[in-house]
Amino acid sequence: MIAVEFDHDIGLLTVRVESPRTPMGCPTCGVIAGSHGRRDVVLVDAPCFDRPVRLIWRKRTWRCVEPSCPTKVFTEQDEQVARPRALLTTRACWWAINQIRREHTSISGIARQLGTTWNTVWSSIRPLLQEMADDNSRFAGVKRLGVDEHVWHHVSEFPIEDGGRGPKQLTGMVDLTPDEYGNPRARLLDLVPGRSGKAYSDWLKERGEDFRDGVEVATLDPFHGYKNAIDDQLEDAVAVLDAFHVVKLGTQAVDEVRRRVQQEIHGHRGRKNDPLYGIRMILRCGQEKLTDRQRARLDKAIAADERHDEVLAAWLCAQQLRSAYQATSPVEGRRIAEKVLASLPTCPIPEIKRLGKTLKQWREAFLAYFDTGRANNGGTEAINGLIELHRRIARGFRNREHYRLRMLLIGGGLTHPHLR
Repeated sequence: MIAVEFDHDIGLLTVRVESPRTPMGCPTCGVIAGSHGRRDVVLVDAPCFDRPVRLIWRKRTWRCVEPSCPTKVFTEQDEQVARPRALLTTRACWWAINQIRREHTSISGIARQLGTTWNTVWSSIRPLLQEMADDNSRFAGVKRLGVDEHVWHHVSEFPIEDGGRGPKQLTGMVDLTPDEYGNPRARLLDLVPGRSGKAYSDWLKERGEDFRDGVEVATLDPFHGYKNAIDDQLEDAVAVLDAFHVVKLGTQAVDEVRRRVQQEIHGHRGRKNDPLYGIRMILRCGQEKLTDRQRARLDKAIAADERHDEVLAAWLCAQQLRSAYQATSPVEGRRIAEKVLASLPTCPIPEIKRLGKTLKQWREAFLAYFDTGRANNGGTEAINGLIELHRRIARGFRNREHYRLRMLLIGGGLTHPHLR
């Protein structure tokens, strides 16, 4: 460092630096080169004292004295300061990347703090993100794999080559392998276009045999496309149906029964003073969480008409399904789950009967929850929450590859010593 200046009018801190004088060999022939003067290179540095910083690097230039050497003049480079032809210093690039990952900052917000533009920031950090994304070592050690889909844009699905954004839905793969202490961890491994078994299967093929052989448990939502991909590519892995989505199916069946009974009795959808409409939220609660007041409201609504007993029966079936996951031990939970599988398919209530048939189709994946240490897809849903957060922060994305890199960063899928 040779000088520091502060411009009070624009609030800009300027730092001037230069390297010490040392002998320099030509990068082509190795002959000691002669000095050819200096030139100033202006770089955007990480902010300091809540002010943007400009780094003026007085680069040394040399001239090769070997007549036969094709290199005539060259300039010093130091990637610890900045990459060749960079606009941001290396420190500023990693500062920006960590701001995105840890502080959930938008690119526009980072650009304002650095006193530069959105394009300057993104064009500077994108190569670093791409290098980390291309590192296949980040796929090592995956023993539990989760999969889920989400919608990344809400506009037309014209092909990218025609100016569109392509498919709305993406399939996300998440590493759910616990750490050395047994604590659940989740990190996003990749996002691929489409919601289909083929999209998942093709991704698994690309990972190679070593990756597939290492996966012991594969969690998923009740979607047969993903299940077929697991059966095809992860033959030795145990497929586990996510507990949250199983309970959701039970709650959905109760809602369908309530709406049907409402229509049969009143001939219209639920209204404010209808008994069943008044308890619609109570019917979505766990039985053990009901207060005395809620219990009284439930009993009163059911007693208002004997035809409401069908709703109560459906609710009790859903509570029995839920109790399998609330059991104190996996053995007790499996016993309840097997009882549910035996009773629900014969239930006279059509919605509950359909639920029972669905669970029967997923029998092995449903019961596997109790044999795999309660493996579930909760970590995948948590990653989806982060993705939704950053999509809102960015106010939408136009470029899917930019979207993928940003989400891999905030989802923990990229690794580097400079990432905190």
